[in-house]
Amino acid sequence: MSRAQKAAETGLISPAARDALQTWLDHQRSLKGAAENTLTAYQGDVADFLAFMTVHKAQSQGLGALASITITDMRSWMARTRGPDVGPRSMARKLSAVKAFYRWLAEREGFEPTAVLSTRSPKFQKKLPRPLAVDAAKALIDCVEIQSERPWVSARDVAVLTLLWGCGLRISEALGLLGRDAPLPATLRILGKGGKERVVPVLPAARDAVAHYLELCPHPQMTDAPLFRAIRGGPLSPRAISKVMADARMQLGLPATATPHAMRHSFATHLLDAGGDLRAIQELLGHASLSTTQAYTAVDTARLMEVYNRSHPKAG
Repeated sequence: MSRAQKAAETGLISPAARDALQTWLDHQRSLKGAAENTLTAYQGDVADFLAFMTVHKAQSQGLGALASITITDMRSWMARTRGPDVGPRSMARKLSAVKAFYRWLAEREGFEPTAVLSTRSPKFQKKLPRPLAVDAAKALIDCVEIQSERPWVSARDVAVLTLLWGCGLRISEALGLLGRDAPLPATLRILGKGGKERVVPVLPAARDAVAHYLELCPHPQMTDAPLFRAIRGGPLSPRAISKVMADARMQLGLPATATPHAMRHSFATHLLDAGGDLRAIQELLGHASLSTTQAYTAVDTARLMEVYNRSHPKAG
């Protein structure tokens, strides 16, 4: 049972507010293509907000009452929500969900949502991803190649990491490939977060690595079965690849930030360093926002200005 359902059953969310929340979630799913994990987070965050307002105001929060939320009410909610388990980043996410819901609700019901939308998000330091140097990425793959006593397992792990680094795939996207995807073509059509589809070029090195793994894999490849298999033939888990990288980075003396996702960061960073265009890299990574790509690639101001000056129409 979801938090929204529990809150509704205990009377902390009015039927009208519950129905409005569900309609908004359906809207996010069908029209905006929000992922299920995102919808679950939205539902919990907004349900907690609505339940708090019922207790805070000591009355059921129907749609009319929700339209009269004040800045003081918002501050009370934030003060009550913040705690040891809810840091600035989590609080900012919750506030973002509430604002998105209110923006939609205000437009539908015709009220002014200024008190909610003007509430300031807590400041927090964004953690920039730490990509690997080219030599470190190569060393990791070389180390992984000799880790397992089973040659096919070593080939499998090398193939997965080569896809992360060479194609910029998320670990879930690489492990989501099926038998029908092999042999890998020159380009892959990847379904990423939120159902966003993108086309990714596949380097010859990645195609060769996957082909070598398939030659050695003892499990029969079936069209609808996972391309990458665990020891007993089941689907390979992200945890298994994380452990492989953990063992390799310990041998090489690399930091704990050398994770499977760091290979994806490295893909973007190395492309940018080689003169790649930010917009093109954004498309390859499947990011909805260019700002996300800038964070992944650890773009500094000087580098960003160089790209701007080269690409802007007035630069010439």
